[in-house]
Amino acid sequence: MKQSLNHVSIIMDGNNRWAKNKGISSREGHKEGVKKARLAVEFALENNINYLTLFAFSTENWLRDTAEVNDLISLLFDALEQQTPKLIEEKVKLNFIGDISRFNKRLIDRIKKSTQETENYCPQLNLIIAASYGGKWDIINSINKTISENKIKEFSENDLEKNLETKEFPEPDLIIRSGGEKRLSNFYLWQSSYSELYFSDKFWPDFDKQDLKVACEDYFKRKRKFGAKSG
Repeated sequence: MKQSLNHVSIIMDGNNRWAKNKGISSREGHKEGVKKARLAVEFALENNINYLTLFAFSTENWLRDTAEVNDLISLLFDALEQQTPKLIEEKVKLNFIGDISRFNKRLIDRIKKSTQETENYCPQLNLIIAASYGGKWDIINSINKTISENKIKEFSENDLEKNLETKEFPEPDLIIRSGGEKRLSNFYLWQSSYSELYFSDKFWPDFDKQDLKVACEDYFKRKRKFGAKSG
């Protein structure tokens, strides 16, 4: 029986290197990356994937040059302005995970507006944007919430999972990373314990639907045992 592919997560890496290779600005590289994020949404809808996470802005990205950080924030705002009507038309529910309080008020308000506007229907796709997100931050944040709420010093895995940013979503079946690096880079550290990983040497702006299809086909060739003895 063909195993299901319910949740795909993508680490969209390589925008800067793609831009550098072409002799253009990093902003142009990130703009092209936004276009491919749109393509990933289309692919998920076309292939009946229920959850799609896009790792858009990590906690470590705050350490980058101020101009690049401002470009990333500006592009995220513009993408929400431009894409929210299309998401509504396609019945895509938009979700954000991460410490969005670090963004400026203009972007925070836009995030809240877009999420509210896309929650009034039964979704064809749950789109999760990880912004100002880090796996370590998520775990520590959950621990602090759990201690505060329950006034306890010890707790179970289940207790911790109840306060993770992803508590409403299933764990990813497949994590795709573009750009040639073969690591998670502080993304979904808890949630990826049994995710299948797929790495591509292609920079994210060079990705197309065929590349996403190849990654999914590779996933379907694997046998997921979740620690159980193979039979």
